[in-house]
Amino acid sequence: MSDQSTTESTEKTTPTRSPRLREKGRLMSASEIERTLVRLAHEIVERNDGAANIGLVGIKRRGVPLAERLGKIIEKIEKTPVDTGVLDISFYRDDLSTAGPRPIVEKGVLGFDVTGRDIILMDDVLYTGRTIRAALDALFDYGRPKSVQLLVLIDRGHRELPIEAKFIGRTVPTSRREIIEVKLREIDNDEQVLLVELVD
Repeated sequence: MSDQSTTESTEKTTPTRSPRLREKGRLMSASEIERTLVRLAHEIVERNDGAANIGLVGIKRRGVPLAERLGKIIEKIEKTPVDTGVLDISFYRDDLSTAGPRPIVEKGVLGFDVTGRDIILMDDVLYTGRTIRAALDALFDYGRPKSVQLLVLIDRGHRELPIEAKFIGRTVPTSRREIIEVKLREIDNDEQVLLVELVD
C-alpha cells in the first residue's frame, strides 16, 4: 500500500460525508505498465550483476503483484527462480483530510530469509516516504539484508523523509490534492494508472 491517500482510505470515513474524486486523466495503460515492468526488470538485473543474490519484497497491497510479476520477468531473463515475499503494512486514519496516515506493520511470514540478500523493496506509489520507513523497520525484523533498494511504479513527489527510489517506473509531479490511483488486475480486475483530484 502506498503512503498516499487512496479511495481505499474512505473505508474509515463516516457514512455521512465521503470525499469526492474527479478523474483528471490516465497516466499509464495496461501495455505501458507491462513495458515499464520489463524495463525495470532489466535495470534490476543490470545494477545487481544478475539475479543470484536478489530477493523481491512487495508492500501489501499493490506492491505484491508488482514483485510477483517482476520475479517472473527476471526469471525469464536470467533463467533462474527469484524469491518474492510480502510485507503487510496497514494505515489508520479517520478521513482523507487528516494530516497524514500512520503506518502500522502487520506481523506475518515474509516468505524467505532476507539475511545477506540484495532486497528490492516494492510499492506502487512513493509519496511522503512514511510507508517505506515503516517497511524498512519491518524488513530488518526478519533479518539483515546486504542491501535494500527501493522500486516504485510511480514517484509523485512531496517527500517528508529522506527516502528515494533507485528504480522508478515514472515520475509524476502532483499537487497535494491529487491522488495517483494504480489499478492492477490481480487486485482491481483492471489495469491502468489514473490521476484523480479531491473535489470540495
